[in-house]
Amino acid sequence: MKARTFGRGAVDHKKMIDVIVIGAGPAGVVAALRAADLGTRTALVTRDEFGGMAANDGPVPVRTLAHAARLIREARQLGQYGIAVSEPVLDYTRLLARVREVARDVRARSTWREQIDALGVAVYENSGIARFVDPQTIETATGLRLQAKSFILCTGGISRKLDVPGFELTNTHSDAWSLTSVPSSILVIGGGATGAQVASVFNAFGSRVQLFHRGPRILPTEDEDISAAVASAFRNAGIIVQENFGEIESFEKTPSGVCMKYRRDGRCSTSEASLAVVAVGWQANTVGLNLAAAGVETDTRGFIRVDPYQRTSVPHIFAAGDVIGRLLLVPPAIQDGFVAATNAVRGMTMTLGEAVNPIGSFTDPEYAQVGLTEAQARVTHDVVASTIHFDATTRTIIDGRTFGFCKLIVDRGTYKILGCHVVGERAVEITQVAAVAITAGMRVDELAHVPLSFPTYAGILGRVAATVTRQLNRQDVWQMN
Repeated sequence: MKARTFGRGAVDHKKMIDVIVIGAGPAGVVAALRAADLGTRTALVTRDEFGGMAANDGPVPVRTLAHAARLIREARQLGQYGIAVSEPVLDYTRLLARVREVARDVRARSTWREQIDALGVAVYENSGIARFVDPQTIETATGLRLQAKSFILCTGGISRKLDVPGFELTNTHSDAWSLTSVPSSILVIGGGATGAQVASVFNAFGSRVQLFHRGPRILPTEDEDISAAVASAFRNAGIIVQENFGEIESFEKTPSGVCMKYRRDGRCSTSEASLAVVAVGWQANTVGLNLAAAGVETDTRGFIRVDPYQRTSVPHIFAAGDVIGRLLLVPPAIQDGFVAATNAVRGMTMTLGEAVNPIGSFTDPEYAQVGLTEAQARVTHDVVASTIHFDATTRTIIDGRTFGFCKLIVDRGTYKILGCHVVGERAVEITQVAAVAITAGMRVDELAHVPLSFPTYAGILGRVAATVTRQLNRQDVWQMN
């Protein structure tokens, strides 16, 4: 355990702290910063290192692995541009050392950390699991005992477990950090964002990957065209994608790894690999919190129940981020933390607005979305949807990255941009531009008039916007005539 206090507001343990934030991921860090900004004596308690899952076990390390996979792909492309190199060879031990370096640097150079320290927030790192003793008191595994007027719970989430025999033989994405080498083969169970990233990264590293998804299509929350494109690209890259695979009956140990037995339509099948990674969802990380001692209630899924003010069933205890199960993304977690801290200090004065939340994943190919899918939009809108394929855009041709497309969904009557969906190189970055346009309330014809640089990936979005605008304008002229 390590406590650090700086400047004004140093904690006097003989007195009750104003606000204790449990968990130092994005939600907790922003909550602590906001509470301290409002003048309260604030403590931030975290089980492990500052930064939480996002910095230590989620987007930061996973993105670092994905970057390594990208470098391997780019190295293999050099011959197209007259650059002679040998086949890239991965040193997985060195890569993991780089992952640790990146995570450490992100923690050390975080502007949030600088601001929190400057405000005098007491930061207790590596404190172990915190638990409620009573509604005003917590203690941690290291023996730290603190009391507060208000609490904000930001303990994040953990991978959901399967209730099948032999589940203990499986792994989560987190176990990648403890591997000593790249496994020769992997079974990935779950075709959502996490499973797709694991499958894509380790396929690039040379593993033989089988991706199993219970539903009819992988990436089920994405636009159907995106889901189909990623599945097709995975198969072309050598990943075996099995959708609608049935029900898992068990996992069993084999001399070389693990065997999964599953059944569909009365027929039993097996698949074997060196490693099995289960990524079938996310659940609240409330283990050990002893919520009952504080009177905090959870919903039917096990997430902490909150009202529009981020307040739990106990008036002085708030919750934010993955632990409430709202969107399970970093930007919404940040919003949750800000709102929770504001209300914990000032009373019930703030609720979450209608925020735009872009979603993306660093697979090969990348995919990203913001707003409604085409199917969702057509339920309540008269929709115009237009797509520009990457093999018809200049920058992608220059870079030799011609797989993919950018799809824009617009309301026919208002020209309002309802959604943007991209698959292919720099998909996540392209979608950020669309998120800004949607947040600003820009019409598609206004976006089409923004002079985006040429040739760029962002310029692809401008081309789609221009195509939609031309289509709508022609229809308007036709209707007037």
